Amino acid sequence: MKAEVPARAGLVGHPSDGFGGATLAVTIKNFAAEVRAQPAPALDIAPDGDGQWPEGGLPLVSAAVECFAAHSAAIGAAFDASVRIRYRSTIPRQVGLGGSSAIVIATMRALATLNGVQLDSRRLSELALSAETDRLGITAGLQDRVVQTYGGLVFMDLAMRSYEPLPPDLLPPLFVAWRPDAGTASGATHSGVRARFEAGEPRIVGAMDTLGSLARGARAALDAHDHAAFAAAVDAGYDVRASIYDLDPRHTAMIDRARALGLSATYTGSGGAIVGVLPDPDALPALARTLVADGVCVEAALA
Repeated sequence: MKAEVPARAGLVGHPSDGFGGATLAVTIKNFAAEVRAQPAPALDIAPDGDGQWPEGGLPLVSAAVECFAAHSAAIGAAFDASVRIRYRSTIPRQVGLGGSSAIVIATMRALATLNGVQLDSRRLSELALSAETDRLGITAGLQDRVVQTYGGLVFMDLAMRSYEPLPPDLLPPLFVAWRPDAGTASGATHSGVRARFEAGEPRIVGAMDTLGSLARGARAALDAHDHAAFAAAVDAGYDVRASIYDLDPRHTAMIDRARALGLSATYTGSGGAIVGVLPDPDALPALARTLVADGVCVEAALA
């Protein structure tokens, strides 16, 4: 059985998803994780070729198997852990494009299909988050898991656990750019801010509230087909992030270069990749010219 899960880009509101906020995110078809599962004499997990996640995917797949087995036992479904799993991914690693969650979700989907277990998108997103947070100790939120299980463009109110799929064609044309040499572990990025949030630091709590409000505004802007207001929300979200996180200069340089060309841009996730609005087709080659010399990859985002 095969399952494929695309990368994702946070647009506005992230990382307030890990703090009871609201976010707007989209899956992008430029990259994907693929997992194949079939019966075997014993549990056998290995990468399928080199890809972007050779050995780094092993703990993710193992945690997904353990979490799926526990879920199967809880609902009284039979699960035989004697399975051969092969995984591969074209999602650039640790640049904030949802690579780890894609592998986890693809693994669970492949196992669910193989074992005839029904997993709706809401439950799958919760299990995927549990695999990373509870079993691997990674600091993470629901955004990636929700948008990658539902697919497409999704508005999420995490305080209400309300998820609203939206037509992706509401979005203006987008670009994605990333530095393959500037990966950052997302858990390490968010752990310090989480401690400050849980301590009730007003600056952090206020920033998360602002991010959630920006996501709601961006969602309203898309409904109104107001791409200028949406682009402004994208920029504002990045500015809030920059006010509370210590950001890698290699990452912020991409934002600065995009803004110098008049483009709105923000981090797709924890850093290493950015996403932004393309006001016209000529903007993409202009952006590529200014970034590629620094080792940055640039593509039109396929939502």
